[in-house]
Amino acid sequence: MELDYKNIDPLLLPPLENFPPLNITADNINDIRTIIASQPAAPKPEGLVEEKVAVNSAGNDIDVFVYRKTDRANQPAVVWIHGGGYIMGSAEDNRAMHIAATLDCTVFSVDYRMAPEHAFPAGPDDCYAVLSWVMKSESGYDLDLSKVALGGASAGAGMAAGVALMNRDKDNFPLCLQLLLYPMIDNLHATQSGQYENHPIWNQQTSFNAWEMYLAGTPGENASPYAAASRAETLKGLPPAYVTVGTEDLFRDEDIAYANRLIQDGVTTELCVFPGVYHAAEGFVPDAPVSKRLTQAFMTALKDALG
Repeated sequence: MELDYKNIDPLLLPPLENFPPLNITADNINDIRTIIASQPAAPKPEGLVEEKVAVNSAGNDIDVFVYRKTDRANQPAVVWIHGGGYIMGSAEDNRAMHIAATLDCTVFSVDYRMAPEHAFPAGPDDCYAVLSWVMKSESGYDLDLSKVALGGASAGAGMAAGVALMNRDKDNFPLCLQLLLYPMIDNLHATQSGQYENHPIWNQQTSFNAWEMYLAGTPGENASPYAAASRAETLKGLPPAYVTVGTEDLFRDEDIAYANRLIQDGVTTELCVFPGVYHAAEGFVPDAPVSKRLTQAFMTALKDALG
């Protein structure tokens, strides 16, 4: 099936002329990483304080980038997981920086181990180790542990959803929000939107290739829910959730279905679906009105949760 681009917001179309859909395989992933890493970085917010610390995860030292606007006491916090299909991306994440600068909170951005070099469960284990380090007051930062959110974008949001399930089943640290921005949560893409092959930016075949690298194979419905949250039998007992996705995103229907399941299982959930928006479009055209609405909506939800 082919997606009709006529439904994309016209103001979001220009970047697609110079940014073809990623066609990623196990053979070219390192080349793709190099190309993406060579792109100019977005400017950092002014006045942001940045530190890098190491957290132990099963004998591995995991880098965590810590972003703060001020040193005020008793700050709320966000454990942030970067996107990149579980196979690329950087913890030096501009969105993590802007959250810290805008909301005056402490953001811990996790440089988790990525596939295919480190398949599941390495990434979620690393993120859970950082969450535990924060919630057990081992970080050394002055935090309000009643106001800690877990979040991410794309695969980072998918990993956040999996780590939220892991947390529920292990220590059950009290989290004030799971912030899921167009999460990558269904390894089967067994939905209507998942049947289209030509979505902008992140297409079906690349997504299946990424899942195969992340899961070290194709376990199908037997994939761990800590990897693919859509596979979870129940979502009861999870923290409040904010889920957003665009109508022109491969993940649209799996994200809407997951939000509906959260609601049905008694989890306080806000779902926002934005018209004409493809995957991560607000990052490519941040000044478009729909991009501003998307960003304002999730930042407001996070601000309200952090208090």
